[in-house]
Amino acid sequence: MSEPSPRTEPKPPRRNVLLWITGGVGAAAAAALGVPLAGFVAGALNAHPEIWVPLGPVSDFPLNETRLTTFLQPKELSQPWDGPAGKAGAYVRNLGKDAAGIEQFWVFAMNCTHLGCPVTWFPQSGLFMCPCHGGVYYENGDHASGPPPRGLYKMPWRITHGVLEVQAPHLPTLQDTLEHPSKFVQLGLIDRKTTT
Repeated sequence: MSEPSPRTEPKPPRRNVLLWITGGVGAAAAAALGVPLAGFVAGALNAHPEIWVPLGPVSDFPLNETRLTTFLQPKELSQPWDGPAGKAGAYVRNLGKDAAGIEQFWVFAMNCTHLGCPVTWFPQSGLFMCPCHGGVYYENGDHASGPPPRGLYKMPWRITHGVLEVQAPHLPTLQDTLEHPSKFVQLGLIDRKTTT
């Protein structure tokens, strides 16, 4: 009588092996796309801190004159290796006092609304111009011509003890235009235009 041969396990069909490989590659691709997406969502939900940066005394800004003021980003919004990129700027125009005797200003971020290049103020023509792609803005920040989709970004400002302050900006975008009043203004705890 012959001995029974040892029982061998059947090898998985080739199709199953290919399905497992395809599933593994798909899972790796989903994980590679999911991590940055989760970071984006977490960053979008994270509120920006409320930080005010002094630009200088109100007397430093002559009536009906537009001036560029640069400042360092607060340490909460910067990194030690930022270098010159840690500087931000704002164009400030003193409009004088309104009927109630309250100082009024236009404060614009110095970034073009097209791709964020720094704009330059030309007092002779009364225009802001972007050197990158030819964006032009009127003195009130409205879009005049070129590829930008809107006017300059207006920055929230206040006066505290005679010093003009702006809310520390991040790079403005079309989704976050810097024009949202701070939570203190929304709650009525401070007046956006004057704080003494």
